Amino acid sequence: MKNEKPHNPWKKISGKEVYNNAWISVEEHQVLNPSGNEGIYGKVHFKNKALGIVPLDKEMNTWLVGQYRYTLDEYSWEIPMGGGPLEDDILSSAQRELKEETGISAQRWDNILRIHTSNSATDEEGFVFVARGLTYGETSFEETEDLKIRKLKLEDAVRLVMNNEITDSLSIAGLLKAKLLIDGGKL
Repeated sequence: MKNEKPHNPWKKISGKEVYNNAWISVEEHQVLNPSGNEGIYGKVHFKNKALGIVPLDKEMNTWLVGQYRYTLDEYSWEIPMGGGPLEDDILSSAQRELKEETGISAQRWDNILRIHTSNSATDEEGFVFVARGLTYGETSFEETEDLKIRKLKLEDAVRLVMNNEITDSLSIAGLLKAKLLIDGGKL
């Protein structure tokens, strides 16, 4: 099954960029859909990879970052995360993001997850790392960040996911997978 190339039922007739900024571009495509009918498809292209980090200390504490999310018009608790340019090494970008947002550096990094955050509308690809062997320093927030940092047990962070208090997709996937890998002795 892995060697078979799947059939693509979509046919692109034409496409054009309708919006572009430093972080995303938006394209509108004229297509033939799987039924053979004409239609349109919008695609959001991200210019960065989404990178999330689950930092863990020896007592199984982790850190969440809280901020008001403009797109949602609500406050959001998330794992430390950010974007890394497509051409940059994802580990280096994740290390930078953890340091900027929490002041934490780590000796051990395990890439535990590759995810497409909303594959019906965007090509955004994300990765989550578990960081261990932590050392603590100063944060260096970006001008767009007004962050609160919260230290808690990993199991409490998972409980926040299960209670729908953490709703960010990268955070949900990262926290749950980290917990499952740890509980299964694979991390």
